[in-house]
Amino acid sequence: MVTIAEVEQLAFALTGSRRAVLASHLLRSLPSVLHDEDCGLAEPLRRDAGLDADPSIGITLEQLDGQISARRR
Repeated sequence: MVTIAEVEQLAFALTGSRRAVLASHLLRSLPSVLHDEDCGLAEPLRRDAGLDADPSIGITLEQLDGQISARRR
């Protein structure tokens, strides 16, 4: 029987695009137990309510762009 380490080694030998295809196939093969009951809406709604309650916790688009640019350096 093939071990996970052997499969991993073979997978890492693939090109990036072939690994992406493999990853996509593997993710689609998983059961839907990883699915949120609320389709993932609870967290964004909670954050939106937090911003409504205290707008100072948010950042501007310019600040976000600056943070992204800084990470890329």
